[in-house]
Amino acid sequence: MMIDSALGFLAFLVTWIVMIALVATATQRLLGVKFGLTRIVIATLAAFALAGMAIEPILSSLGATPVRDPATGEYTDPGVGAAWILLLLIMCFALIPMVVLVVAEVLVPPGSVPGPVEFVRSLRGRLSRGRRYSQITRIAVRNGLGPYLRGRGDRVDDRTGWVRLAGSLRQALDDAGVTFVKLGQVLSTRRDLLPAEFVEELGKLQDKVTPAPWEQIEKVLLAELGAPVEEVFATFDKVPLAAASIAQVYTATLPTGEEVVVKVQRPGIRAVVAKDLDIVRRLAATLETRTRWGRSLGLRDLAEGFAVAIREELDFRIEAANMAAVAAAPSGPVTYPSPFGRYCTERVLVMQRLRGTPLAQAPVRPGLARDLLDCLLRQILLEGVFHADPHPGNIMLLDDGTLGLLDFGSVGRLDASVRAALQRFLLAMNKQDPLAVTDALLEIVPRPEEIDEAALERALGQFMARHLGSGLNTASMFTDLFRIVTAYGLSIPPEVAAVFRALATLEGTLVHLAPGFNLVEEARAFAGGYLSAAMEPQTIKETLTGEVAALLPMIRRLPRRLERIASAAEHGRLSMNMRLLGDERDRRFVTHLLHQVLLTVLGATAGLMGVILLSTDGGPFVVQQTMRLYELIGYFLLVISSILVLRVLVLIFRR
Repeated sequence: MMIDSALGFLAFLVTWIVMIALVATATQRLLGVKFGLTRIVIATLAAFALAGMAIEPILSSLGATPVRDPATGEYTDPGVGAAWILLLLIMCFALIPMVVLVVAEVLVPPGSVPGPVEFVRSLRGRLSRGRRYSQITRIAVRNGLGPYLRGRGDRVDDRTGWVRLAGSLRQALDDAGVTFVKLGQVLSTRRDLLPAEFVEELGKLQDKVTPAPWEQIEKVLLAELGAPVEEVFATFDKVPLAAASIAQVYTATLPTGEEVVVKVQRPGIRAVVAKDLDIVRRLAATLETRTRWGRSLGLRDLAEGFAVAIREELDFRIEAANMAAVAAAPSGPVTYPSPFGRYCTERVLVMQRLRGTPLAQAPVRPGLARDLLDCLLRQILLEGVFHADPHPGNIMLLDDGTLGLLDFGSVGRLDASVRAALQRFLLAMNKQDPLAVTDALLEIVPRPEEIDEAALERALGQFMARHLGSGLNTASMFTDLFRIVTAYGLSIPPEVAAVFRALATLEGTLVHLAPGFNLVEEARAFAGGYLSAAMEPQTIKETLTGEVAALLPMIRRLPRRLERIASAAEHGRLSMNMRLLGDERDRRFVTHLLHQVLLTVLGATAGLMGVILLSTDGGPFVVQQTMRLYELIGYFLLVISSILVLRVLVLIFRR
């Protein structure tokens, strides 16, 4: 008995699967659009549930249902054209899931409601984010920031209160993890946004983050190197030299005698970073959707660029490759450490040790500030690979009096066209030419369809008059530039935003080396030097030689082509051919539009003809004495019209 029940259930299940497959195939073929499995199943169930109510009245009106004789109690055979009626009923049945799918397309567009699998994943993500939000809130409350999150914090009027609040913020960011420590590092360089007390306190996040215990670090080293540190290194100091947001740094000696620095990733940070980056992406997407300034700044792309940079920093093999790429170009007076590739893994980086003093403890040296700016500008404008995070914690004053640049986890890359546009932008700024600055800026950023170039030129002219040659603090320059970009609907690409972010960070770093250092004037001097080098006879000769070499093939072909044109004009054979719709995308669009129009016309024509035939008496009976041929054809035309109209509607409402 149990076997029969199991077989019966299996047969029932197979039947339903076959029916769903048939309905799905027929419906999607008729509508010309693919649908998700959930919608197909719901439409099929709705078709079977509504089939009886929808088809019974049709059968009754046609006299196609068996009729019970009250006198004898027997059912009479309708004696109808069974094949025609069956075909009509099948077509009517097919209309039901099509109508359900089109209505669902209008009321619940695809993607607006997650499917079962997506819903479960979304629920898990919401719970995970909720726990993270709760954890961050508890950290803020524990550090005394709860009232400020609710907008009810005490007003701070004295330096002692500012210092205490800045300390609470630093500790909260430190406890919250890598992403928030990175945020604190960026804020520590923005003297135009925060008071000096916050800048000073948040600056401690650059290399004074609470270190992880040695026991946890030792497990990472053992897993990555495959042996205890005593077997890999001749000596290893277990006290960290520095502790940053992503990694801790230790000193060691290789068996060959070289002194090295071992950078070890903090354990367990990947999961936390993934949650935080998900929060950042969602916040950026919300702001870009709901705010004009979010759309103009392209916050979604900026957040994605930030996420990519953070993920790259979590893979030390990428950092080792970045070090090699930067070191391939001349470094000038700035020194870069060299990695030891055989010891570098995803979570461990072994590199040359540079001996010196942290920048925060270095004496004032304007010459070194100029060297550092010159190094970064050369990386950005000439080499195309630049250090994207030059905060004071990543720079050292070496024992030989030069600077050392550390931590290449965050590196920006620019292609030749962007570098050329940035060069023109800086040269135009040096000459204070608003027209040239406007043209260069519109080459750097994606050009919008509508823009008031004259107003943008005036705004940039006022920007240069305010910031160039005024001798004022230049910390707000990038803020004003971003404000202009936002006001005119421009969107800065992530790689260019990384340039501005690196220069803004560098401005805060240069203050440690030379208080009052004018980044803008020094950058203009660099532009002047670059321009002078570009105008030297040898440089001009090389440039002209390259241009002429590129033009020679075209110049050789030009006389022959001119002769052909002149000959054709002389003999009256000169003509011009234009290819309409030469682009494949244009052809697809026109074809799609013609299909839509044709389907609409056919659907309307079939519906009109069906109504006319239904109102016409005549033709032979096909269903006893109740339906004539014209009526049957009219019903078929109405069904066909409905199918065509539904196909047009679903393509209109499909986003």
